[in-house]
Amino acid sequence: MDSELEMLTPELENVTDEGENLEENIPKCERIIESVLFAAGHPVEYTALAGAMNVSVSVCRRIVSEYAEKYNNCSEIERGIMMVLFPESCQICTREEYGAYIRQALGIRRGGHLSNSSLEVLAVVAYNQPVTRAFIDTVRGVDSSYAVSSMVEKKLIEPCGRLEVPGRPMLYRTTDNFLRVFGLSSLSDLPEVRAADGTVFNAPEEEAEQLSIE
Repeated sequence: MDSELEMLTPELENVTDEGENLEENIPKCERIIESVLFAAGHPVEYTALAGAMNVSVSVCRRIVSEYAEKYNNCSEIERGIMMVLFPESCQICTREEYGAYIRQALGIRRGGHLSNSSLEVLAVVAYNQPVTRAFIDTVRGVDSSYAVSSMVEKKLIEPCGRLEVPGRPMLYRTTDNFLRVFGLSSLSDLPEVRAADGTVFNAPEEEAEQLSIE
């Protein structure tokens, strides 16, 4: 029985390294990346892909980035799927323009629209993160408890620590799922927003200094 299991279990091989053999092994790395992302069906962290290919995370990021460019812009094969890159992970997903066909073929009911209050909460968090619920309430002018809880449940925002002030209120930030849902690769892709008074809001560059990760 043990011998049969050994025959069914493939040995992990040193796919590549950072030396002279790297370039010649890239095609195999690309096939590994595609197969892992396809099988996962959700974002896979670069650390996990790097471990599977036995390369450093920095090398993995480079291979994924270059492969995604080819994968998404290949003129020879017009795919209905695309590779999406996030700050710490990547994913294969369907293109938005084929959503209606997918829903029809698979019998998926359209739904899941976000309410105006939810969109307001997401906007406040996205452009000011990390933020407390009290900050969100102040900006919106109403209690945001339900909307915040709903966005956490939908995994569009997440707790990321506590503010080092009396009471240590919870801080929230957007998630990779938020980026995926809104078709963004990173927060830097958020559109510039101009308020009525002319104030311009851009994506946050750094997190608050008074952040205490739990």
